[in-house]
Amino acid sequence: LDTIDTSYVDASRDTILGIDLTNSFVAFGSVALLPGQETLVRSVLFGAVHPEWREMTIGRQLLHWQEQRALQQLAQSDKPLPGWILGFIDDEAIPANHLFNRAGFRTARYYFELRRRFDEPIPNVPLPEGFSIANPNPNRREELRLAHNDAFRDHWSSQPTTEEQWERFARRSVSRPDLSFVVTAPNGEVAGYILTEVNKDDWPGQGFSSAYIDLVGVTRAWRHRGIAQAMLVEALRAIKAEGLDSAVLDVDSDSLTGALTLYEGVGFRQSGRSRGVHKVF
Repeated sequence: LDTIDTSYVDASRDTILGIDLTNSFVAFGSVALLPGQETLVRSVLFGAVHPEWREMTIGRQLLHWQEQRALQQLAQSDKPLPGWILGFIDDEAIPANHLFNRAGFRTARYYFELRRRFDEPIPNVPLPEGFSIANPNPNRREELRLAHNDAFRDHWSSQPTTEEQWERFARRSVSRPDLSFVVTAPNGEVAGYILTEVNKDDWPGQGFSSAYIDLVGVTRAWRHRGIAQAMLVEALRAIKAEGLDSAVLDVDSDSLTGALTLYEGVGFRQSGRSRGVHKVF
């Protein structure tokens, strides 16, 4: 839903709603042709069907509409680049998994949901000499965006984040700058960052209070120096001090940077799994 009110989503053409005879919403779907198309054109599917309506073929019709709209978006692109239709599904969402499988989508990536409980001590991991850590400075927002694009440049399916996308991300109501951190290198560059959110609406379903670590990145020039581990420890201490039960995050199981090993090293353990599915054109 965060993508609907953007310059790159036309709500009248890129969204669809399912409404029953009582005018209650029972399903929604959207298709976003994401900007930042440097090496790839991505049309991403978002949607859900109310549990009471999942056995009535609504999901199948919704996915068919989304795929047709995504094909239109890709066809309208003038970029001589590969085109992908992308979706993301939790393992526990069995009906959705069946729908995507039947529609011919193929698994491209698995993601692990990791949880860090606070019943174990948090290790002490200092930053390398000459580096400093602080909460994000709003005046460095553009510098942080460019650092993020550099850090994720070699990640699967990643494309540069635009100013509009970054600004919307930073201004979300669930963002928690006080639980987020930026590491500055001795030369003044942004070397790494952790951006955290707290969404209390997630707590009842998961059964515990938590902060979600949205992004962890270290720019390519400063990797392999222990910066990510030191940032994580700082964030975990702040989240624990907030009185929350756990920290959670998602990680690409095949991350080229060895992120899974990094997170496990500071006490994160797998609690769920999802997959990225796609069609390639």
